[in-house]
Order: sequence, then structure tokens, then C-alpha cells
Amino acid sequence: MAQEKLLELLRRVQEGTVSPEQAVLELKVSPFEDLGYAKVDHHRAIRQGIPEVIFGSGKTAEQILGIASAMRRRGNENILITRLSDEKARILAEQLPLTYDPVSRIGIIGQKGEVTASGTIVVATGGTSDLPVAEEAALTAETLGNQVERLYDVGVAGLHRMLAHLDAIMEARVIVAVAGMEGALASVLGGLVDCPVIAVPTSIGYGANFGGLSALLSMLNSCASGVSVVNIDNGFGAGYLASMINHMGGENK
Repeated sequence: MAQEKLLELLRRVQEGTVSPEQAVLELKVSPFEDLGYAKVDHHRAIRQGIPEVIFGSGKTAEQILGIASAMRRRGNENILITRLSDEKARILAEQLPLTYDPVSRIGIIGQKGEVTASGTIVVATGGTSDLPVAEEAALTAETLGNQVERLYDVGVAGLHRMLAHLDAIMEARVIVAVAGMEGALASVLGGLVDCPVIAVPTSIGYGANFGGLSALLSMLNSCASGVSVVNIDNGFGAGYLASMINHMGGENK
């Protein structure tokens, strides 16, 4: 149950069109639904403003279908599925209105393009190889109601490429910096702007990169004060956090 539907139910109780007993019954059956293999959290949107997000890796297509169908029965739209394979996406698309992006492996059921925050989130990458993680962040943020600007392949190996986009960088309310190798992009951006920078280390790099560990440690040791770091390849976590920050409001930029 989303916050809007809860408010509508309470208004109906106030108006007398729904009895308090009926409202209590509806709320009692709403918290979660036990499917056996999953307990779908129908009150997530009330607590956090955003419905439960489905992590597709490790789940069968049938399990994802069951969870998404349960959410749709309760009126959820913009149901986000992360780490969704092409094969599972094809199966889901036969039965649900699925929009699928193979680069980020993001699936969206009942997609709505409504922007609900005034600021802009910039998603920047060190290189083209970082695109899958960056697109996971960007599409997550867009699904959650944000305007996103993408600045791809603007890494420190050619700093002039980033400096050509200073206007967009300076106007951002939140920046997501996605980089592998040495992960220096986050520190450079953090030293330029007055907004939060969310650093996402990727597993892109050669052997001594240790699957993204070197970029993670570089970002954690950033000398730029406004930089925070999420886990390796966690584009979803960065996009979700960027959305939360952007929706907190403040002065429009």
C-alpha cells in the first residue's frame, strides 16, 4: 500500500464511506503477503516512500513473476527488478508489461516516467566499460522519479572531457561517480562541487585491480570531503541513495 492509497483510505473513513472496522481489516492484510518462497512487503512504500525492489539474481522467473504479480494486485507501479537476465526478462514480458534494459539488466513493470524531484542527478563514468553499473544507477534513479543527466567516458585519463561539462556538474544536486581502475574520478568530482558525490567502484581493471577492490580502497580514502562510497558494482544502491537525497528538497538549482 502506497502512502497515497493510505491517505485515501483514511479520508474515506473520515467521510464515513468506509467504516473503521473495514479500514482496520484492510490494513491488517496489507503488511506482507506470504508466497512461501517470499514474503512480499506491501508496507514498504508507506515506510520508505518506494515499493519493494526485486533482486532478480538467484530467483527463478516464476518466483519473480509471483512477487511482481502480488505487488501489482496491491496497486504498485514502477516495480523495479535488478540483475535480471535476458532469459528471465523474456519470460516475464510474456505475462507482464515489462520494460527491459539489457545493458543495466534492469526491468521495470508498469513503468511511469513521472519526475517527482526538482533537482538533477548526474551519473558520470570513468570509461565506457563502466556503463552497465552506471546505467543501473541512472535507470534506478529515473524509475524513482528523478531527472538524470549522463556524462559517460569522462575519466581522469582525459580530464578535459570532464571539464567540458562543468555547467552540468556544478548544477547537479547529487553526483554518482562510477569508475574502475584506480577510481580517481570520485575525488576529482568531489573537489569541484558543493553537492554529495556517491562513489561506485567497479570491477573493471587488470589483475592488480582485484575485482574492483583497488578502486574501492581509493574511493574510501578520498581526500574530497563530500564523497561517500557504496559497494563494488552497486549501481542500484547508488541510484537509490541519490534519489533519497534529491527528494529531500532544498533550494532548486
